[in-house]
Amino acid sequence: QVQLVESGGGLVQPGGSLRLSCAAASGFNLDTDHIGWWRQAPGKEREEISCISPTGGSTYYAHSVKGRFTISRDNEKNTVYLQMKNLNGEDTATYYCRTATEITTRGCYGYSALGQGTRVTVSS
Repeated sequence: QVQLVESGGGLVQPGGSLRLSCAAASGFNLDTDHIGWWRQAPGKEREEISCISPTGGSTYYAHSVKGRFTISRDNEKNTVYLQMKNLNGEDTATYYCRTATEITTRGCYGYSALGQGTRVTVSS
């Protein structure tokens, strides 16, 4: 199973942007995996926010982030990205990436376990 490492989190002001990265650990490749981004805010349920197919040809976005977040991947770099724009306080959460086995119009399925995540805080 591919091991993934999230990075790129931090403190950003409301309205700002941030790009998260999800990289395969050394010795692993993610070019055949669907990859999804999840987040969990304090006191809230975990939420799937985006997912991408192995070639990047299919993507999914949750309503809460559609139009503001963009998922992409660079298989040569073994990395999946989540570009986040127009951030607000509701986006404050720990963000996780996970591998999945399939993508549908309702999201991805067959997710792997969560990793360490990267913390995003939106605050002035």
